Parts: sequence; structure tokens; C-alpha cells
Amino acid sequence: MWSDTRLDERFDSIDKRFDAVDRRFDSIDKRFDAVDRRFDAFDRRFDQVDQEFRAVRGEIGALQRTMIQVGGGLIAAVLGVLVTALGILVTQL
Repeated sequence: MWSDTRLDERFDSIDKRFDAVDRRFDSIDKRFDAVDRRFDAFDRRFDQVDQEFRAVRGEIGALQRTMIQVGGGLIAAVLGVLVTALGILVTQL
């Protein structure tokens, strides 16, 4: 038979074990807080890299537009020279 004293001792033992489990969970919570801080730092770095990529993509787009404009101007100039040369050639014949 279990006496009241024996039951109290057993429940005290169980309470102590749960207290130990609670302390371990507290230490785990602290470790998760550290992990959260590291993820926050990573998020800030990732946002910074994302902004830099957006800036580079904008610069590449501007460069592409400039190349198209210069290429179009060169093609127009070459066509102008060809038309002029063809006109001179036709008038000389």
C-alpha cells in the first residue's frame, strides 16, 4: 500500500524531474533566440544583396538601351552612306 508520505515523496520526485525538463527547455529557448538573431542578420544581408542586384539589373538595362540606340544610329548612318553612294553612282552613269 502506498502511504500519503510515500505518494508525496513520489510526486516531489516527479516535480523535480519536470523542473529539470523546464530548465532544459529554457536553455533550448535561449539557443533558438540565438538562431533567430542569426537569421535576422542573414535576412538583412540578403535584403542588401537583393537591392544591389536590382541596381545592377537597372544599370544593365540602361546599358542595353544605349547599345540599341548606338547600333540603330550606326545602321542608319551606314544606310545613309550607302544611299548617298548609290545616288552618286546612279547620277554618274
